[in-house]
This record gives sequence, structure tokens and C-alpha cells, in this order.
Amino acid sequence: HLASSLPLPSERDHLRPRIDLIVFVIDIKSKYSLKNVQASLAYVDVRFFLGKVCFLVTGVGRVNSCSVEMNAIWKLGEDYCSPVILCELELEGIRVTTAQRLIRMLQICAGCVPGVSALYFSLLMRNSASD
Repeated sequence: HLASSLPLPSERDHLRPRIDLIVFVIDIKSKYSLKNVQASLAYVDVRFFLGKVCFLVTGVGRVNSCSVEMNAIWKLGEDYCSPVILCELELEGIRVTTAQRLIRMLQICAGCVPGVSALYFSLLMRNSASD
């Protein structure tokens, strides 16, 4: 589902699906992509940053055509306490693995994995990324 801002207005709440995970996609080949994500973050309710937001960075396999500094992306993840996932969507194997990883994150954020909370999982993701 797409939305221009979060949280959504409360009217018609009973008809709207619950939001369990927000994935911001940043194309490393486009400065506009990063600026668009940065502008969109202002519309996200603070409660979502408690384990229900991640940044998916695409195009990382083409270092020579990057328009976005990786330091800016790592800082974004750090500033918003959210994991950063790097991928190359042009390669089928990596695309499938990334999709499976996002589905697993969604299952955790939706509360479908007993004993693992979204906040705890997000903390594990951030620690592993900084190692």
C-alpha cells in the first residue's frame, strides 16, 4: 500500500489494513531518491521507528555509478534507529533473497514470530550492520 503521509487519518480506520512495516527504497544511483526519502520521513509517526522502518538501498553492485554517498545512508539509518539493507535488484538471486528477508521482517513486525518483537529484531539488525 502507498501513502503520502503517516499516520493515516483516523476516519475509515476500520476499513484500512494495519501497517506493520515501512520500507524506504533508496536508489544509490539517484540523489533525488535519497532526498525524496529524507522528505518523506517527516510524515512518519515517531512510533514506527521502534522497529517498524527499514531502508532498502538498491544498486549497490555498481559502485562506479553511485550518486549517493554510503556515509549519508548509514547516517540515515543511525539517525532514525532503523536497519539499512543493501541489495542489487538486477541480480535474480539477490532479489529473491532480499524479498525473503523483507517477508521475514514483515512477519516479525506483524507479531507472527513468537518470542521476537520488531524492536528487538531491529536492534539485532543495526548491531550486525555496524559489525
